[in-house]
Amino acid sequence: MEKKLYRSVTNKMLCGVCGGLGEYFNVDATIIRLLAAFLACGSCGTAIFVYFIAAIIIPQEPAAM
Repeated sequence: MEKKLYRSVTNKMLCGVCGGLGEYFNVDATIIRLLAAFLACGSCGTAIFVYFIAAIIIPQEPAAM
């Protein structure tokens, strides 16, 4: 089965993008959140815009049956 990138339903703070990236790359989502926070501060807000675009584009994780 191939891996697919989804926004996390269980591991999320805002939209689940960082949680989904953490699950996809098998990395703790806190590390990804810290990197996103540093990028947001250093990019004058461009990273925040990219985050919300990713939240629109990346589909939400399907419900487990």
